[in-house]
Amino acid sequence: MTMHLRQFGKDDLRVPEIGLGCWQLGGGWRDDWDDAVARQTLEQAYAAGVRFIDTADVYGDGASERSIGAYLAERRPRDLTIATKLGRAGIYPDGYTRGALRDATLRSIERLGVERLDLTQLHCVPTEVLRQGRVFEWLRELQQEGLIQRWGASVESSEEGMICLEQDGLASLQVIFNIFRQKPAEELLPRAAARGVAIIVRLPLASGLLGGKITRATTFRADDHRNFNQDGQQFNVGETFAGLGQQRGVEAAERVAALVPPGMTMAQMALRWILDHPAVTVVIPGASSPAQVQGNVSASSLAPLPDALHAALAQVYRDNVREHIRGPY
Repeated sequence: MTMHLRQFGKDDLRVPEIGLGCWQLGGGWRDDWDDAVARQTLEQAYAAGVRFIDTADVYGDGASERSIGAYLAERRPRDLTIATKLGRAGIYPDGYTRGALRDATLRSIERLGVERLDLTQLHCVPTEVLRQGRVFEWLRELQQEGLIQRWGASVESSEEGMICLEQDGLASLQVIFNIFRQKPAEELLPRAAARGVAIIVRLPLASGLLGGKITRATTFRADDHRNFNQDGQQFNVGETFAGLGQQRGVEAAERVAALVPPGMTMAQMALRWILDHPAVTVVIPGASSPAQVQGNVSASSLAPLPDALHAALAQVYRDNVREHIRGPY
């Protein structure tokens, strides 16, 4: 299966439009940590055409980066772009200094086993830290030093994204964008496209709601954020079930499920909906097993959704979702 490529920012990098989010590879999502499964997932992703992998230093306290690093050391693929993030582990909420960002960068380089980072991103840092702007200067210094090739930011809200877009040198923005989180399409995505900034989409399936398999009765492990963060107890509530909560999220998902075209899964439709927005560069669905990777990648080969279906999904958002979203948006 061949995936379509999209331009990543302003330089000559082009990436397949479906990537791999590696939050799950750090454990603590659905299953006990299993390095063999992580390796198989990375292998399957590469075989399926995935060439963009997103991780973070905080995932599994570095376990996700170490797993990717072991894969890189063994397979030595030359065409993978590895994106990581910094700014949570040992820094959040008020430890943002030049030295802290440099130390975090060096630790990621060591765990990944690379000479420099392809892309590092501020990891949902406080809005005021973004407004102050010093973190961007420190990232530019790391870039000039040769420790990072590109830098960007993973943000929680359109407001934060607009702040970042004022910074020269910003290569990418990572945002939550899916059928339940349509606000970025109104202003943020067009602005990013005008600035030549890549858009990385995380949580495209709204923590699994848009995969169609979660019900009102579904339960999760104690260490799964869908169990312990439904009301934002540990981090932004919008990172879990799009800020809707499980019960309301399932109700909305049932309305979406009724619109899935014949021959298409709900997850494929949800991913295709995102890809139909030309400002999007790459979508990074997670996969806790190799089997999930192929289903995600298949969305790239599907035709764009009909205008009538886009209109119906917009109506579901307006009627059943928009006013119920909690957290920064």
